[in-house]
Amino acid sequence: MEFVEVSEGLARILVPKAERIYDAPVFYNPVMVLNRDISTLAVRVLGVQSVLDALSATGVRGIRYALETSTGEVWLNDINENAFRLMVENVRRNTGVDPELGERLAKFRGERLITVTNDDANRIMANSFRHFELVDLDPFGSPVEFLDTVLRSVRRKGFLAVTATDTGVLCGAYKHACRRKYLAEPIRGELCHEAGLRILIGTVARYAAKYDLGVDVILAYYRDHYFRAFLKLKSGARKADDSLGRLGYLWQEENGSFRYGEGFLPDRPGAHGPLWLGPLKNQEFVEDLLSAAGNAPLGDPRETPKFLRVLAMELDVPFFYDTHALARRNGLQVGKLTRIIEELRNSGYHTTRTHFLPTAIKTTAPFEDVMDVLKESQQPI
Repeated sequence: MEFVEVSEGLARILVPKAERIYDAPVFYNPVMVLNRDISTLAVRVLGVQSVLDALSATGVRGIRYALETSTGEVWLNDINENAFRLMVENVRRNTGVDPELGERLAKFRGERLITVTNDDANRIMANSFRHFELVDLDPFGSPVEFLDTVLRSVRRKGFLAVTATDTGVLCGAYKHACRRKYLAEPIRGELCHEAGLRILIGTVARYAAKYDLGVDVILAYYRDHYFRAFLKLKSGARKADDSLGRLGYLWQEENGSFRYGEGFLPDRPGAHGPLWLGPLKNQEFVEDLLSAAGNAPLGDPRETPKFLRVLAMELDVPFFYDTHALARRNGLQVGKLTRIIEELRNSGYHTTRTHFLPTAIKTTAPFEDVMDVLKESQQPI
């Protein structure tokens, strides 16, 4: 393999040189820098003391956890032997410890530990019962095949950080695959990304309930080609029941109006779900991330704080109205988004932009009032 060195946060790592990232023998995606920035900030803010990066590839995420947070134990793992050897080298280059093939546990900065293993992630997690305060799952595609073991590996009041990159499945382009993997009915159209994120969270909540675990979403978002959710586990059958009570279904009409309702089963045809209808963020947590970003060694110091500010300001209600889609569906001309937001606020409704679409709004206004404002704000032809 031929390598190049890249810098990300405090990490300086070797990555395979390749024409396309998917052709490399070990995967490194520079587009995911923001994902890793937010993840590192989350580990820092939460103050967890043991973290597993179950699917490490080059090791950059786990190495950043070791360098940029106070966590006492970081475990990096990958089943790919090329990835394992590269992780060993990258750990050595960044920390000074030497986790050779026969010596996989090394001390770093006093009593802090780094473990590097070449094993199946499910086996690692199954053999680490309730050991980790936070487990990070960032697979290629769906995380579903890892959910049972990750819920055994993480502590009962610990944290999960879960990525799904199978957006086509969760967004309804491959609805049969969504039914198979997530046991849910996806939706196409402008609401697909938020619905896909909520299907992912709902799936984790259903898996967790089997082990008498509930979930709180402390942050979940959609970006580029992936969904990401940070979940806090809650122990007890009643907590599991409470989380299942936040699941429900979505319906959308041809004119763009939608409704959603909680329930174990849908109460009318045409339902999309089951999906999570609870909050997508803990406001204090997001503000703490934004504050921590102010003095953190970020991989993308321009975009990461900007994106966190959008998340912090976004109204946390289920689903949104895409002004372009509403105009198209109802034969209208699109008005200025700033004017639409201003008019709805002047009418007493909480209204913000949303990170899901740059042309969309989250609002407490009913559909009829949104349409009235949309009509009044039309651009002249």
